[in-house]
Amino acid sequence: MFAVTERLLLRPGWADDAPALAEAIAHEEVATKLAHVPWPYTLDHARSFLEMPRALQDATFLIFARTRAKPRLIGCVGLQDDQGETEIGYWLSPSYWGLGFATEAGRAVISIAKDSLRIPRLVSGHFIDNPASGHVLRKLGFRPTGRIEQRKCVARGHDVPCALYALDFDEDGKSAEGNPDMRPRMAA
Repeated sequence: MFAVTERLLLRPGWADDAPALAEAIAHEEVATKLAHVPWPYTLDHARSFLEMPRALQDATFLIFARTRAKPRLIGCVGLQDDQGETEIGYWLSPSYWGLGFATEAGRAVISIAKDSLRIPRLVSGHFIDNPASGHVLRKLGFRPTGRIEQRKCVARGHDVPCALYALDFDEDGKSAEGNPDMRPRMAA
């Protein structure tokens, strides 16, 4: 599955993406904001991630900035099963923070979750020392659940408090909070 937005191309990762993936994510300020990413992050880690088997309902996309030249890998966004619920997660290389790319990619994946995968509810979370991620989640229509739980951060080597969020969809294809349906162009 692929998605094209105004500025981005989202597609599955391929083996030859490993060097660009390692370069994009290999920043301590990225790894320490994520649960499962080791630090330091190496080319072998990128290869292992790209070769990892995925469940049918898991949809992981590399995020590429569309440029006049070859698209540039700038991050990753995806859906995965988290104890029976579908969780959305994302990261961007620091050079692309604050430009709206996380929100744009998130909207595309939310559309895929609703329209293609027919997932009625998404969950997410952010470490409490990463409020920018919470801002992105709220822009995407997620609401805080009021729960904070400890989650392991591989890069930090210990548990970190994580604020939890949820996004429920009604039968009209909108979030229960009434956010408009923002659909990217899709390609199979």
